[in-house]
Amino acid sequence: MKIQDIAFVVVFLILLFSKKPKAFVWAGLACLVLAIPLFAKWIFFTAERLTWYAAAFFLASIIGIFIQDRV
Repeated sequence: MKIQDIAFVVVFLILLFSKKPKAFVWAGLACLVLAIPLFAKWIFFTAERLTWYAAAFFLASIIGIFIQDRV
């Protein structure tokens, strides 16, 4: 487990306890913005991980929105 994985888990848990789906969207967008320069510099491992983290944040946001709508 690398440092970016640990940072992702920490941020994900913090956002999960905040219960704000919009915050997940902003975190996902931030991951994508951070991945763009890494792809440009050919640092593919970290950039690919950031895109997977963005997908996880977006999925958590969608699930959170569905849960809020049901309540």
